[in-house]
Amino acid sequence: MLAGLNDAQRMAVEATQGPVLVLAGAGTGKTRVLTTRIAHILMNKLAWPGEILAVTFTNKAAREMAERVALLTGASQSLWQGTFHSIGARIIRRHAEKLGLTSSFTILDEDDQLRLIKAILIEQNIDGKSLPPKLFLSVIQRWKDQGLTPDKVTGGQDTQQVGGHALGVYRLYQARLKAVNATDFGDLILHMLTLFTQFPEVLEEFAKRFKYILVDEYQDTNVAQYLWLRLLASYHQNICCVGDDDQSIYSWRGAEVGNILRFERDFPDATVVKLECNYRSTPHILAAASSVIANNRGRLGKTLWTQVKEGEKLQLKSLWDETEEARFVGEEIEQLQRKGVSLKDIAILVRAGFQTRAFEERFLTLGVAYRVIGGLRFYERAEIRDAVAYLRLIASPQDDLAFERIINSPKRGIGQATMQQMHTSARSLNFSLYGATQHLLAGGEFKGKLGGALGKFIGDLGRWREKRDALNLAELTELMLEESGYRAMWQQEKTPEAAGRVENLKELVRAMGEFENLAAFLEHVSLVTEAANNDNNTDMVSLMTLHAAKGLEFDVVFLPGWEEGLFPHQRAVDESGMKGLEEERRLAYVGMTRARKRLFISHAANRRIYNQWQSSIPSRFIGEIPEEHMEKLGGGMHSAPRQAGRNWKDEVAAIMASAGASAKTATAAPRGSKNNFSKGQRIFHQKFGYGRIQAISGDHIDIDFEKAGQKKVLADFIALA
Repeated sequence: MLAGLNDAQRMAVEATQGPVLVLAGAGTGKTRVLTTRIAHILMNKLAWPGEILAVTFTNKAAREMAERVALLTGASQSLWQGTFHSIGARIIRRHAEKLGLTSSFTILDEDDQLRLIKAILIEQNIDGKSLPPKLFLSVIQRWKDQGLTPDKVTGGQDTQQVGGHALGVYRLYQARLKAVNATDFGDLILHMLTLFTQFPEVLEEFAKRFKYILVDEYQDTNVAQYLWLRLLASYHQNICCVGDDDQSIYSWRGAEVGNILRFERDFPDATVVKLECNYRSTPHILAAASSVIANNRGRLGKTLWTQVKEGEKLQLKSLWDETEEARFVGEEIEQLQRKGVSLKDIAILVRAGFQTRAFEERFLTLGVAYRVIGGLRFYERAEIRDAVAYLRLIASPQDDLAFERIINSPKRGIGQATMQQMHTSARSLNFSLYGATQHLLAGGEFKGKLGGALGKFIGDLGRWREKRDALNLAELTELMLEESGYRAMWQQEKTPEAAGRVENLKELVRAMGEFENLAAFLEHVSLVTEAANNDNNTDMVSLMTLHAAKGLEFDVVFLPGWEEGLFPHQRAVDESGMKGLEEERRLAYVGMTRARKRLFISHAANRRIYNQWQSSIPSRFIGEIPEEHMEKLGGGMHSAPRQAGRNWKDEVAAIMASAGASAKTATAAPRGSKNNFSKGQRIFHQKFGYGRIQAISGDHIDIDFEKAGQKKVLADFIALA
């Protein structure tokens, strides 16, 4: 069993006494180490199956681990094995009465959680429109990820983002959960912390039981999970954490890379094993990825290597815009197909969801089968369907399906009774819903606030229809999104998904430039949707975000959009500074190490944002790749020969410096610090344009941008306008 392991893997398996940290680089066989370690412990009778706790992040990983252990040991084992949440539920059910619950408690899903919070907001007279339930839920979940019960949240932590109401709602929310004998997923960790800290006998029971604790993907643990593991390991100290600090990319959902970075401080006598022999990628790919991630300061440090001697260099392509970029990728994929490469072995990994549209359009033109993993195809996304429904209604007032979809998006106070009245009138008069609503308004059937909202809606549709010929399609769509309040609805929502939805709407406006008129666009959308519904092919190109790609691998990987502002993403840098930039670099490392044989990186010189062309500069990550591991493909925007004696890193730096100098169009005033700004001042940001300061909190400034909506940015990235 041990003979097939390399020296480092074997060391990780055989170090069975005391804490062990296994730094497992991408493609170094961490799952094999974990399963072999469990089998080694069992076969040497160091513990019984029930004395081993193995924790994973996904049910899929838990099943894979169980199957491999059974294969190695020849028998099914009754380990305590599963996800953090499944293990938590199992422990809590044993001691539910100590928490004021019964063992038959239910676990609420997100819909039930939001309904419960909505009811609390109504009771407390809190406006659920300006402060939506999703916003409260995200704050509460963040506190739970940090291991904070309501009594541990201080007044200073009660975020002003929700008007200072969050702590009060949190207390009521937890009380209601207990009253209905329920928990949410955050409670499955939080309640275990409560059991272990308030009931020492419960901690003693489980800390003594688990002689060996094994944790997969330790870099993705949040604070609450970290505290729970520390408590469980307090007795035997035999905890083995496997992870990669260079692949910590989920801070937005609570992951804390500091957990793995401080392991040796938490356990001073820990054994640290680095798995650096990669069994996935070629030497050039590994060297390029290692060179990029080496620029991060917050890491423990390791360098991947492989026994493979050959392999192609990373391919870099500079292009004019995203349309040319999609054309380039499509042509390369067709060439790969002709060489016998299966589509299922090819992936395109993007930084932002809106980037998928250009590739989807190109693949439909070429007839290349594709699938979007971890998300919907562009025209299937809710915000795009809504916007298209508005356009359908502008084109055809008789489209009742479109009318029903968007009559209350954004909210206009139209309830079920009002909709029933519209339907009854439409049937009796043989009118469309649009026509029936006009008729009811003319007859004075709708009064007050409801009448005003419906009157504006009908009037807006009529005015947009009249302007259809005077405006180009992009201008018409921009006008509709602005005047309907639909885009503002998503800009004002503070959920993690809202920013991506706004970006998708921007991409929709950009797409309009490719169509002659509204009818041509709507026909295109219908054909795209029909093609997607009829596509049953299993051999497809995989199209996904970099976040969704973690844990996957492909023979050929395309990484498009490596431009400053897009990757690294401007929002990550503005909101989190160096910490955000380092996570973006880890995301680049994850993307690069998904490739087995060939890796393509591309960047465009121009991208259209808010229907205006903006020049782009290459990502700083490109400049961190050594020239000897990269081949620059001919053609495109920046394909001129390099100056003698200047490497690619210098070239990128020169391009960035030049673009930075030409971009200073707002003001000659220097960028300032927090002391230079005050509420109400008009400012300029090179990515988001002009805006006005709403609030200042240290270096973080809340700004209402004229085009981009409300955002929080660092003071160093703005200038007075």
